[in-house]
Amino acid sequence: MSETKKTYDLSVVIVNYNVVFFLEQCLNSVKAASKNLKVEIFVVDNNSVDGSVELIKEKFPEIILIENKVNTGFSKANNQAILNSKGRYVLLLNPDTVVEEDTFDKTVKFMDQQSDAGGLGVRMIDGKGKFLPESKRGFPSPAVAFFKIFGLSRLFPKSKFFGKYHLGYLSEFETNEVDVLSGAFMLMRKETLDKVGLLDETFFMYGEDIDLSYRITLGGYKNYYFPETKIIHYKGESTKKSSVNYVFVFYNAMIIFAKKHFSQKNAKLFSLAINLAIYFRASAAILNRFLKKISLPFFDYVISLLGLFALANRWAQHDIHFPDRAYYVSFPFYLLIWLTCNILSGLYDNKNNRLLIWQGTFMGTAIILICYALLPKEWQFSRLFTIIGSLWYIGQYYLSRLIINLYNNHRFSFPRTPKKRFAIVGNEEEFKRVEQLLTETYPNIESIIAVSASKRFQGSTGDFNQISEIITIHRINELIFCSKNLSAKEIISGMANITNHEIEFKIAQPETTYLIGSNSIDSSGDLYILNSNNLSRPENIRAKRILDLFGSLFFILTTPVLIWAFQRKKKLLNNLFNIFRGKKSFVGYIDLNQVQSNTLPSLKPGILNPYNPSKNMSDETYERLNLLYAKNFSLFLDLQVIFANWKKLDQ
Repeated sequence: MSETKKTYDLSVVIVNYNVVFFLEQCLNSVKAASKNLKVEIFVVDNNSVDGSVELIKEKFPEIILIENKVNTGFSKANNQAILNSKGRYVLLLNPDTVVEEDTFDKTVKFMDQQSDAGGLGVRMIDGKGKFLPESKRGFPSPAVAFFKIFGLSRLFPKSKFFGKYHLGYLSEFETNEVDVLSGAFMLMRKETLDKVGLLDETFFMYGEDIDLSYRITLGGYKNYYFPETKIIHYKGESTKKSSVNYVFVFYNAMIIFAKKHFSQKNAKLFSLAINLAIYFRASAAILNRFLKKISLPFFDYVISLLGLFALANRWAQHDIHFPDRAYYVSFPFYLLIWLTCNILSGLYDNKNNRLLIWQGTFMGTAIILICYALLPKEWQFSRLFTIIGSLWYIGQYYLSRLIINLYNNHRFSFPRTPKKRFAIVGNEEEFKRVEQLLTETYPNIESIIAVSASKRFQGSTGDFNQISEIITIHRINELIFCSKNLSAKEIISGMANITNHEIEFKIAQPETTYLIGSNSIDSSGDLYILNSNNLSRPENIRAKRILDLFGSLFFILTTPVLIWAFQRKKKLLNNLFNIFRGKKSFVGYIDLNQVQSNTLPSLKPGILNPYNPSKNMSDETYERLNLLYAKNFSLFLDLQVIFANWKKLDQ
């Protein structure tokens, strides 16, 4: 591209895939950072279904939007924008980032002064204010990759021999030459890209930043780590980095890189090591996830089974003997039913709701007694034992949770849902808005403290300069920044400077009904969304699916009788089978073709809706009714809707 066509200082390229909330926050920060330079902003959307495109068109019409009808991958999507860019520099930026107001000014100035610089990365922190080591990385030679894959680089992060992957021996606060830039923030000279080429589209996701960084150095340029500005990188919004799929995709990208840049002999050796690592890491990830999920249910099952054996032996002392099949078949089967019903009731999702054990166990006991009545006489040994056994199952649950909490927290009491002690940094208007959002979405709040962003207002505990003292005195465990009243630089510096790592951070964007944060670099960002948390809970999602599954099965089995009550019989059967297969639900939102809301939890299309609105209602009314359903969802509400409107199942 000739110099005459480079009409901008900087071209910012953001590839988005289903992270609408983070995208809005990112774009707000990019716009604020673009005031002193001529900047063009591209968003390439890879066929998102979360309202991202609609958001950009409505709130950011000046942005150059490229709408892909399929997910083309990270490399190809970036290249689409780069080919149309007119900036002297190109910045590849993740949508789950926040940049400071002077980030672009500082980085462009550095690149202007450093003529040998082909690429640049900055200091990145995660959603808890911790430094992200991938801000600076070394070239992944076979030895470096081996140390990374098998954990030696983590054991010896400061070693010049073992710690080359993240260059842990280099200070995170000093500018240095590095081998590899992070694709989350990758600023490059356009003439460098013209010389070395764009991103290699062989890499669908991951590895393309390593490949391009390496080609920049092969082209005679240098890559720099520049810590004089910071960004937040929530890390892992478009993909979950703890997933097994991530292990396969990332390490396969390393194999592509090796085949491209290593000698044939080294590439084969590297590929063998990588393949071994893939199966090692994937197996470890699967095993770790499996053990975490089953550990507590398995513990309950074993303790309860031992209790039933002890109870049966106690009865034997009173000359009441059970057949062997009771020990080896009936007892394990009973416990399997109780355990399954408690899993379905959400006991292991909401571990602090101690009433769920009664709900799940009573449901299981009812199923056991119904099955018991249908069994032959030789299999029926004692209904009373079944009832006492169910009480033991409940009793061991309470006793074991007391002991576990004593071990973990040194308290002989039941574990409690942690109470939130919020501090909101902003002006009075924003404080009241965010306070309302919290009270409507979070169930267990101990206190909400107001901290003024600048000028003190009535009711504020102090100002932002006193935040460390406020956190200590009021034992704050979650700090919320109002971006309407604080600059991105103030927010990022505040997060980085607060050394109490028990603090969680959230950012409230202006005029939105959600807060964004991240508690871990391995987890997706946390959202508090106004009026919609109830339908987002795992136990409610599961309960809704169970109702759909068994409800549709009931209607399908009774269609020989019920089908004559419907006019559109074929439509009824199609609806029931679609519900059974999980493509539809009995109850859903009002027609989402009329209302597209970014604040609604995902839900299958419903045959029925809870409010039967008239067709002449406004979009705002539809929106409120859908939010009301999401907020007030319960299994009982869905049952009411089905019983009241079952004759409309053929619509």
